[in-house]
Amino acid sequence: MIRFLLLTAAAAAAAAAAGVAQFASYQPTGLWWAAPLGFALFFYAVHRAVESAADARHIRRWAMWLGWVQGLVCYLFLLPWVGEYVGAIAWIGLALLESLYSLLFGLGLGLICVAVRGRQRGRGLTLLVLLGVPAWFVATEWLRSTWPFGGFGWGRVAWGQITGPLAQWVSVAGPALVTYAVVVSGLALAMLLQRRYVTVASTLAVTLGGGLVLSLIPTSWGGTVGGDDETLNVVAVQGNVPRLGLDFNSQRSAVLNNHLTQTHRLAEEIDAGERPRPDLVIWPENASDINPFTDPAVADEITAAARAVGAPLLVGTITRDEEGARNTAVVWGPETGAGDQHVKKFLQPFGEYMPYRDLLRHVSPYVDMAGDFKAGDGDGVVEMDDVPVGVATCYEASFDGAYRDAVRAGATLFASPTNNATFGFTDMTFQQLAINRMRAIEYDRSVIVAATSGVSAIVDPDGSVTDRTEIFRAGLLQEDVPVRDTETLSARIGPFGEWLIALAGAGVVLYAGFRQKNKTQKYHKTQKNQKNQKKR
Repeated sequence: MIRFLLLTAAAAAAAAAAGVAQFASYQPTGLWWAAPLGFALFFYAVHRAVESAADARHIRRWAMWLGWVQGLVCYLFLLPWVGEYVGAIAWIGLALLESLYSLLFGLGLGLICVAVRGRQRGRGLTLLVLLGVPAWFVATEWLRSTWPFGGFGWGRVAWGQITGPLAQWVSVAGPALVTYAVVVSGLALAMLLQRRYVTVASTLAVTLGGGLVLSLIPTSWGGTVGGDDETLNVVAVQGNVPRLGLDFNSQRSAVLNNHLTQTHRLAEEIDAGERPRPDLVIWPENASDINPFTDPAVADEITAAARAVGAPLLVGTITRDEEGARNTAVVWGPETGAGDQHVKKFLQPFGEYMPYRDLLRHVSPYVDMAGDFKAGDGDGVVEMDDVPVGVATCYEASFDGAYRDAVRAGATLFASPTNNATFGFTDMTFQQLAINRMRAIEYDRSVIVAATSGVSAIVDPDGSVTDRTEIFRAGLLQEDVPVRDTETLSARIGPFGEWLIALAGAGVVLYAGFRQKNKTQKYHKTQKNQKNQKKR
């Protein structure tokens, strides 16, 4: 009994440490190598626990338990910003919900462990585990990123790799392939600890080395890559907010004035010869929560700001139609006024809209502070002075379809207007910036991140940040950024790469499950025959 308790404690501690390691890979900590090491520790702990398990049922329980611990610990460290102003119930509740997908991964992992246990080890079996287990992880991550309420892709393993060599795989088949590479690396390291040298060492070399090679090889078609790019001069405006907290909407006049002030400051510096005149100016999400389509005075102020800088503005505002409120980014020209619009398609549940509002009203008093926005549609592209700009507003950047649809519709530049003011000084804004940096690599596009309160940033197509603001400080960013019409392999194949990996993982788990079912049926049949023989 004491030995079992010690094993349980040691295995749980190892799984928890693996969760901490995965968290450490995300920004702002940014230790990309911690994630593969964390998965190596997790798989080694599972291996040791499975070796001590008495039967198939105990193997499955061990895998599910350890998978759940690893996932829960990671999400508890990753998501405190969710409850910054609404309390720990939102943060812990979301972490618990996300950890259920880790439980599902553990179930599939357990079935695979049962299927291979006791079989003669060989290269074929090692490859089945090495390739099948990471594919099953991708399958569960895909499910978590798509369901329910459109999914929650914020904690994808890929986002922690922005500073490492594995980030380059994102241009081949999106974040799913990066996640796969991380888990393969971790599993390969765990197998090396078990002295399975040849197959896993070569797999590890291909995975890590391949990322380094990909960083040197252009993976796009249809345009220029490198020093001959066409460039545009772009400005991101960060006006800041008067105070922190959830009462952001009550500050909307002050927030608008802050962004007008910064834009007129830009105009003054242009007129004084201190800055070049920009081609485009990007304002953040919610920069003008006073609807300029219903308030002529606000419309006049925005027009005056655009004329002062002599360039079109992308203005984050709130509009309303017969269906309800919309989170809108509208192009505002110096002479033409309002132009193209992007209405946010991927809305944040429990923030921009509230599922089960009547029910959850009895759980938290903050429920009615959530919005009631309606989702838009379209391809995410707006024309700014004949430049097709792909827009992903805040939370939308975590959805594969946002920028991908824009690239397919001709976007040559990305803008990500965002409002992080309601999350205070938490890690949220840095995690979001990392997602946009990965998207830059994935689609070979510059990204202009404009935040109300920070962090705003200019991101090159290689994912590097050329300039950024400080959090909760007003500021202006201005850079000449590459404008490209290239098409990466990830843009070409769309979601099919992720679907293929996920289907492969599901196939391996189904095979393992059916194999276990057949073994169980044979066992019961044998037992029944033995009982019948004894009766005779």
